[in-house]
Amino acid sequence: MTTLHFWTWQRIGGSQRIAYRQAGIANGADPVVLVHGFGASSGHWRFNLGPISEDRPVFAIDLLGFGASAKPRSQLENEAASPGSLRYCFDLWAQLLSDFIQQVVAPAPGVQVQLVGNSIGAMVVLTAACLMQKQGQPPAQLILIDCAQRSLDDKRAAQLPGLERASRPLIKQLVQQRWVINPLFRLLARPAFIRSVLLRAYPSGANVDQELVALLHGPSLAEGATESFRGFVNLFNDHLAPELLAQIEPPLPVRLLWGAADPWEDPLEAGRWAAQFACVKELKLLPGLGHCPHDEAPEIVNPILRQWLAQRA
Repeated sequence: MTTLHFWTWQRIGGSQRIAYRQAGIANGADPVVLVHGFGASSGHWRFNLGPISEDRPVFAIDLLGFGASAKPRSQLENEAASPGSLRYCFDLWAQLLSDFIQQVVAPAPGVQVQLVGNSIGAMVVLTAACLMQKQGQPPAQLILIDCAQRSLDDKRAAQLPGLERASRPLIKQLVQQRWVINPLFRLLARPAFIRSVLLRAYPSGANVDQELVALLHGPSLAEGATESFRGFVNLFNDHLAPELLAQIEPPLPVRLLWGAADPWEDPLEAGRWAAQFACVKELKLLPGLGHCPHDEAPEIVNPILRQWLAQRA
C-alpha cells in the first residue's frame, strides 16, 4: 500500500491535518482523486491505486473525520458553536476536496481532474463538482460507485415504513446525545461486528480479510472518532443525489458503477437516475457484487475505471 502523506487544510476557524495517498507521475493525463465511503479511508483503494496510476497521477484522500485525518469535535445544526468544533456535512467535505484539488492535486492553471467516489464518497464528489462548477473550475468527469441514496434524510422520511417513521423523532433525539453515541460507537467498532457488516457489503466474501478489518477498525481507536460518527449519523437534512445531479452542467459527464447485489443502495434507483438526468452517460451493473465492488472485485472494476478515465467525455 502506498505511503501516507499529510497536508494542512487552512480554513476559517483553524487548520486541520489531512491524510492522503499518491501514486503515479505527471504524464499529461488528467489526475484522478478517489474518495472513500463511510467508516473507510484512502486505504480502501488498496487494489485500485496501483493499476490506475499506470495511466495517470492518482490521489486518494482521507476525509476529515476519517482514516488518519483530523477528527475535530462535532457541532450539530441546532448546537451553539464551541472552540474547535465544526459541523460534519457534505458541503464541508466538498470544500475540503475542492481546496485539496487546487492546492495539492492540480495547482497549475488549466488542469482538470476526474473524481471517483464510493458510497458517501460519491455524494462528496457530487457536492464538490457543483461547487467547482460555481468556481469556474469543473472536474472533467465524475464516476460514482454505489452512490449513497441517504434513505434516512428528512426529505425521504415519507418513504419509510410506518413504524420507522413514527419512531423517527425519538431516534433523532437519542443520536444527538453523546452518552448514547459513545457506547453505541464502541459496540459497532468491534472487529467481529465490522467483519459481519463487511460480509453483507461483499456478497461474494472476496477480499474480506484481516487487512480490511484492520483498515476500518484502526481509525476507530483514534481520539475524536466518536465525534465524526456523531456528526455523520445526525445528517438528517443534507444533500440528496438527484438534486445534485440536476445541477451538473454539460459537458461534464457522470458515470455510474453499481454492485447489482448491493444490500443498501438499490440499483433500481441508479437506473432511474440514468433515465432522468442527461449528465449520466452510462450505468454499469456488476452482477453478484455488493456495496464496494472496487475492493470486492478489483479485477473486474479496475479495467472499467481505466477505460472510463481514458475516454472521459
